[in-house]
Amino acid sequence: MKCKKLTSLLSTHASRWTVFIRLALAGVFIPEGIQKLIYPEILGTGRFIKMGIPFPEFTGPFVGWVEIICGLLILLGLFTRFATVPLIITMLVAITATKIPVWMGHDWVVTENITFYVRELKRYGFWSFMHETRLDWSMLMGACYLLAVGGGGWSLDKRLTQEPPASR
Repeated sequence: MKCKKLTSLLSTHASRWTVFIRLALAGVFIPEGIQKLIYPEILGTGRFIKMGIPFPEFTGPFVGWVEIICGLLILLGLFTRFATVPLIITMLVAITATKIPVWMGHDWVVTENITFYVRELKRYGFWSFMHETRLDWSMLMGACYLLAVGGGGWSLDKRLTQEPPASR
């Protein structure tokens, strides 16, 4: 029973060309995750402090590892649907923490303990938000697509769920 559920989560009938969506996502998430670890003061913990992300000493490296591991799984097309979920969450948090303040044009106090800080830009508002969110939006939609269809024909998920050839 459990094996059938896992097989249904891994199964994919999407085109082999879904590999291009996987390559796009992996090509962004893997290098970004690595950079969060090797340049923590700029892109990891230090950046998370500037943005107002809670527990930046933990969340900076954690997000880096999530992006690397899930990016690699997506690149291979292995457990593709599972790998997209943490990345979707990451993108939603990124938009909430870094782009909503751009739309508003000021810091955004979410709770008494959480404030997301607006960074200095030449302009703020809806169109600036749209410009700043373009990569986040593309990554979010790509991950949602893979969540819906799976890894596609050229994926390890497809190989794991294929029926073995009938013996003669």
